[in-house]
Amino acid sequence: MIKQNVNFSMFCDSFWDTYKDNFSYHGKRALFDYLENLSEDTGEDIELDIVALCCEYTEFESLKELQKNYPDIKSMEDLENHTTVIPIDTGAGAERFIIQQY
Repeated sequence: MIKQNVNFSMFCDSFWDTYKDNFSYHGKRALFDYLENLSEDTGEDIELDIVALCCEYTEFESLKELQKNYPDIKSMEDLENHTTVIPIDTGAGAERFIIQQY
């Protein structure tokens, strides 16, 4: 097996073509940082599989948007009790986030 370390730019480039719209630029940054920290914390490499990432994680603009798919979720705290929530820093104070599907 051949492994390759990727930086953020390479990570973003991997989404082009079919999966370019699955995550915003800031969402990709948040997901990359989350995966990098997870790899460091666990001591295990994470395989870059764009299809799997797009199936496993979803970006939402707001809690209200998420509630269209998950009407049982009433608050961010409630959501955090169900799954991994990755906040997205857009620099504009927006409440965007990524969740791990459950």
